[in-house]
Amino acid sequence: MFENLSERLERSFKLLKGEGKITELNIAETLKDVRRALLDADVNYKVAKTFTENVKQKALGQNVLTAVKPGQMMVKIVYDELTALMGGDAVDINLKGSPAVILMSGLQGSGKTTFSGKLANMLKAKRGKNPLLVACDVYRPAAVNQLQVLGEQISVPVYAEIGNQNPVQIAQNAIKQAKAQGNDVVIVDTAGRLAIDEQMMNEIAAVKESVKPHETLFVVDSMTGQDAVNTAKAFNDRLDFDGVVLTKLDGDTRGGAALTIRSVVEKPIKFVGLGEKMDALDIFYPKRMADRILGMGDIVTLVEKAQEQFDAEEAAKLKKKLAKNEFNFNDFLKQIQQIKRMGSIKDLAAMIPGMNKISDEDIDEDAFKSIEAIIGSMTPAERENPKLLNGSRRRRIAMGSGTDIVEVNRLIKQFEETSKMMRMMTTGGAKKMMQMMSQMRNRR
Repeated sequence: MFENLSERLERSFKLLKGEGKITELNIAETLKDVRRALLDADVNYKVAKTFTENVKQKALGQNVLTAVKPGQMMVKIVYDELTALMGGDAVDINLKGSPAVILMSGLQGSGKTTFSGKLANMLKAKRGKNPLLVACDVYRPAAVNQLQVLGEQISVPVYAEIGNQNPVQIAQNAIKQAKAQGNDVVIVDTAGRLAIDEQMMNEIAAVKESVKPHETLFVVDSMTGQDAVNTAKAFNDRLDFDGVVLTKLDGDTRGGAALTIRSVVEKPIKFVGLGEKMDALDIFYPKRMADRILGMGDIVTLVEKAQEQFDAEEAAKLKKKLAKNEFNFNDFLKQIQQIKRMGSIKDLAAMIPGMNKISDEDIDEDAFKSIEAIIGSMTPAERENPKLLNGSRRRRIAMGSGTDIVEVNRLIKQFEETSKMMRMMTTGGAKKMMQMMSQMRNRR
């Protein structure tokens, strides 16, 4: 996401390279380029103009420190403005009701139903809630079925009334059931249309009036760019929603909706969807997003994702195995699966500072497939005891996994190096490792 904008902004800052201080003259070309970059990212013209004017005022008013170059100062000012443009601080969802009622709104195809499932999953797994999903799309039978399938996947109950064409009634009955069954969150998935129409607006307004939700969220496909912003404005004028959900942000290379929507509707972006999986949902942090746009990575989110997959008991077992030099291919496979659960390799790479410069061609999302195939072609005894892997066994594994002997040998070498490094790190060898690295540097 934001790849194009990141590249363009980086280019813009280089225009100030070598300048001694920021002046109205040398900043003009940089700001013109920044504005073009924003417009190319499908940011609203008025928003882009106001943004560059604010940057200009702040830049000219700055006493540039001698230790800081003008280009660096500009990055800092643009970072602050980007953060402010996207809302400043993260805004949490309101769950104070008993039960808390969350109403979904948006056009058909925006990802409302999928997001409803993702939100239920997040609230259940991370907040300890007991949610109930409600199917209020009375026009599209597939929507009800989709919600039921998602509910089954995440073990969350779904309330539906097949044949009832009254969404107000369905929502009211669902809340009654939630109170009776002890569900503390009710997520109401409503009908969408291909375009905004009066019937749709009247219907969702009636549902809102009837159930009085504690939170109304507008779900929008970020890839629709300025259309997303215009739709959000139309919905907000009628519904006065509490927050925005941007779906399919992983497929949006421009990011215009994310940068514009907050200033147009004056409502916070609360969540972003980054993929189809049920755990592919993030709270929207403007500061972290500004970091990523400017190529600074997002280490905080990366660490959080790693912590979510961290199992203290498994880690203790692994430490013992490493100390005894018993690390095997089953353990290696577990580590790979842990990384995969964190999200796509491309998204994880984008969180590491400087990695945004790596092209998509250099990042292979299927990188683990051949590794898993090779390990899967080993016998249980071979996975437990890698020392058994002689030449004939390696040739058999290569044939069984659809790879070649070179790949098998490469993986075994990788495994040995990983095992050695992990053993050093967990058995008090970290200091030794630093000494080795220092010696290597001295040899150069």
